[in-house]
Amino acid sequence: MTEKKRITTIDVTPRDSDAVEISLYAAREKIHPKSINGRFERIRQLTVWSTMGLYLAMPWVQWDGRQAVWFDLPGRQFHIFSLSFWPQDFVFLSWLLILAAFALFFVTVLAGRVYCGYVCPQTTWTRFFTSIEDWIEGDRSARFKLDAAPWTASKIIKRTSKHSAWLFLALITGITFVGYFTPITELVYRLSQGFLGSWEIGGWEAFWIGFFTLATYMNAGWMREQVCMYMCPYARFQSVMFDDDTLIVSYDERRGEPRTRGAKSRDESNAGDCIDCGLCVQVCPTGIDIRDGLQYECITCAACIDACDLVMDKVGKPHGLIRYTTQHALEGLKTRILRPRLIAYGAVLTAMTVMFAAALWLRVPAELDVIRDRTNLYRIASDGSIENSYRLEVMNKTQRSQTFRLTFEGPDGLVWSGPEEIYVSAGGHATVGVTLGFDPFYHTVATGPVWFYLEDIDEQGIRRQRESRFISGSP
Repeated sequence: MTEKKRITTIDVTPRDSDAVEISLYAAREKIHPKSINGRFERIRQLTVWSTMGLYLAMPWVQWDGRQAVWFDLPGRQFHIFSLSFWPQDFVFLSWLLILAAFALFFVTVLAGRVYCGYVCPQTTWTRFFTSIEDWIEGDRSARFKLDAAPWTASKIIKRTSKHSAWLFLALITGITFVGYFTPITELVYRLSQGFLGSWEIGGWEAFWIGFFTLATYMNAGWMREQVCMYMCPYARFQSVMFDDDTLIVSYDERRGEPRTRGAKSRDESNAGDCIDCGLCVQVCPTGIDIRDGLQYECITCAACIDACDLVMDKVGKPHGLIRYTTQHALEGLKTRILRPRLIAYGAVLTAMTVMFAAALWLRVPAELDVIRDRTNLYRIASDGSIENSYRLEVMNKTQRSQTFRLTFEGPDGLVWSGPEEIYVSAGGHATVGVTLGFDPFYHTVATGPVWFYLEDIDEQGIRRQRESRFISGSP
């Protein structure tokens, strides 16, 4: 018998000294990003100030005697400058949201997460909150020292001042948000009366002010990068939208490695340009090391680029060790700006934008509804004529009063009985009753369709038509 060959086994159990314990519930390490100056920081300051300023200022802009941007929920209207939208125009809101989604897809394929780094509300409010923190508690190192310091009178004053300033900005954010749904001048006046002892704020207004105040305070003050890393879905699905020609923030490993510290090490012939100072990590708002490669936490804010360029100036090296680039460029290949996915997104976005603009331009700012009398299909009047009754409901979607002309088109012999003009106030609606009839001794009218027309007397372009039916009682 042949001897069975034994399989050699190797014990791969790590020694206690080599074992690494990984906790699934590790405590969050607090991130205090370091302030940095640079060309991209100046762009970020411009965009975040513009975003914040636009949000806070827009409710105060007046247009034709009302708030320029106003979601009037009780009146079931949405006003944006000279345009007014009603529930019947909900398709325009859906269209606008789809346009925004495709615009985001297009920008992401082209330039990565620049939206996150420059204009996202989470980024904007977090930047303001960290600026307040930096102003009250000091720079990055001072904030870490304050975190580790015992509770003294100075620490209590600084922390109280910081959180008070945060809450004040959060409160302004909450009031402004509600000001898009309630005229903000009235809201602020009623709030001021509340401070004087006369509470006039409604329950829902108070709820939403409190909710957005708390949400802003928590998101921008406490959670910060956690929102970007774990709560925002955009960070998760961006990977399927990137390709090798998408603009990203990347570290040039071929130029930077091997990393060296100290002047003597940098004088070595094989030394890379990276001096391993760690400044790129210190300025990152999400606390990642861009030298480890592209990571989903990166919001493409380019703070690490500004930091690295500053260091390169000090050591006499050219900019671009960390830079905006593409994967193909890093590999020495040519970057393709026009590629199928980008062209497809761009074509769809352009087509939808043109159609949206055309639909807005051709939109008729009036509505006409025709409701037949449901109790009687037809009736015979005292003079023997056969009549049908209709109720015409007219809605004026403009912000000025209008007088409309009412006409109809139907079989020969039908006679209109009722007002031929109707006055409708700005943003209002009116109802009028009319009858159509014929004298059976002189005319014979078969059952069939009739058309009602609504025309603006002043603007001939406003025209609505609705079909109904005339029932004569004969086939």
